[in-house]
Amino acid sequence: MRVLKTLLATAALATGLGTAAMAEDKTKVGFVYVGSIGDGGWTYEHNKSRLAVEEHFGDKVETTYVENVPEGPDAERVMTQMALSGHDLIFTTSFGYMDPTIAVAAKFPDVKFEHATGYKQADNVSVYSARFYEGRAVQGHIAGKMTKSNIIGYIASFPIPEVIRGINSAYIHAKKVNPDVQFKIIWAYTWFDPAKEADAAKALIEQGADVILQHTDSTAPQAAAKEAGNVITFGQASDMSDYAPFPRVSSIIDNWAPYYIARTQAVMDGTWESVSTWDGISTGMVEIGEITDAVPADVKAEAIALRDSLSDGSYHAFTGPLNKQDGSTWLADGETADDGTLAGMGFYVEGIEGEIPSN
Repeated sequence: MRVLKTLLATAALATGLGTAAMAEDKTKVGFVYVGSIGDGGWTYEHNKSRLAVEEHFGDKVETTYVENVPEGPDAERVMTQMALSGHDLIFTTSFGYMDPTIAVAAKFPDVKFEHATGYKQADNVSVYSARFYEGRAVQGHIAGKMTKSNIIGYIASFPIPEVIRGINSAYIHAKKVNPDVQFKIIWAYTWFDPAKEADAAKALIEQGADVILQHTDSTAPQAAAKEAGNVITFGQASDMSDYAPFPRVSSIIDNWAPYYIARTQAVMDGTWESVSTWDGISTGMVEIGEITDAVPADVKAEAIALRDSLSDGSYHAFTGPLNKQDGSTWLADGETADDGTLAGMGFYVEGIEGEIPSN
């Protein structure tokens, strides 16, 4: 019944009738998704957390969502319709929604907005993200240990700091355990396009990659690796456990539920305020999925130890000595990167080949 109510509310929203479908005494929470709730990755996990909000609050909330919303003008239209439909809180869950979120929020100062992975705030706009790069460190360690060809492929989405951080973190930790490792990067220019992602994976495999990392949202790279037969992969944003124990040997899981519940509660309590949240393994916003037995026991133990050191703060994923790609010094021995540099990262570390696209 709850799923039916949500779908009906979503349909009503799309036709401008959302307000009539919702009880006036409920806190109304909307979600704008860049992909499909069935993508098996990024949007799937956001939607799982939306359902967790419903389960936690029961009849005190009404949630709606609109999926497959392109980043750009259409996102502004969807957000505007949500605001007009009486929503109290709106989560906009993709980097490219940043400017539309700010624009719509300015027109609806009484509505609270939460934007994922961005950096622009307003009195009624918070930002939140996860330290995905911590999970990339663990993946890089496993990848560096398990590659036989010493070629690791990386399917990147867009050249934004979040993705560049992930590439750098994975490379640093692969290189630490395997000095001969080489990264080959393909920029797909999409968050979710199974055909493009599959093509990218196949191209990397043809170039000799026997490990594929991805910062895109579908399971298509997993399927391509399974077909190849001797390539390992890692789940992105979600466990992607349908492909475990091989080729998917572990994963980064985004757990947004505690944050969504807390922010919804703050709206209910009248304590909501604009904040910037950037959490990682320590809070459980980033989880490391099961490391399967396809990973040798000693490598698995090392990866778990790395995860735990990132969690308790005894180790930072970006710890010097580290140089930038051009050979200039970035971090001295023992020095760690500050959040400001990481948040705006626009460079590769030394050893990564190729250039970061300009757009």
